[in-house]
Amino acid sequence: MRRLLPQLTLALLLFAAATALAVKVGEPAPDFTGTDSNGKAQTLSAYKGKYVVLEWSNRDCPYTRKHYSSGNMQSLQKQWTAKGVVWLTILSSAPGQQGYVSASEENAQLAKVHAAPTAAILDPKGAIGREYEARTTPHMFVIDPGGKLIYAGAIDDHPAADPEDIRISRNYVSEALTQAMAGGAVATSYTRPYGCSVKYGE
Repeated sequence: MRRLLPQLTLALLLFAAATALAVKVGEPAPDFTGTDSNGKAQTLSAYKGKYVVLEWSNRDCPYTRKHYSSGNMQSLQKQWTAKGVVWLTILSSAPGQQGYVSASEENAQLAKVHAAPTAAILDPKGAIGREYEARTTPHMFVIDPGGKLIYAGAIDDHPAADPEDIRISRNYVSEALTQAMAGGAVATSYTRPYGCSVKYGE
């Protein structure tokens, strides 16, 4: 039993640390620093006072392609940035993993599909992804002007890769932004994300 105590203590400490770092709806969203595809430094704190959407992306993932091949993601980006929302696409695929791209490759992809995020942040070491516990592509987060996380989870309620589902889907991101910007509470603030796993490195 004595031999087990150090192991149990370590396990409890690790669990407590993980719990303390967990991103939770209703609490301040963790600040981060990253570099976008144009070489510009991006921080969450720079956008305090604005609504912010974080979108985890992987262009080679069928679930990501569902929303881009249909034009759905681009439409959402244009709709909400026109209303003053900051939209940050984040790419956390590690070098050698599915979805990893260089800055020039990402800019070429954005132009090809006519995407319109505020910025596309390259996160090859997975620091931002792990900080937010991003698990899938897409995995969506909405942050209010005070810096509080008000939605985390799936983009919609159809966890499939078929673009035909989009027209009958309930879009949780648009719902959260619409309700919050109208001064109300977000009715559905957390859902289980779906998609490909984020391709973190070791």
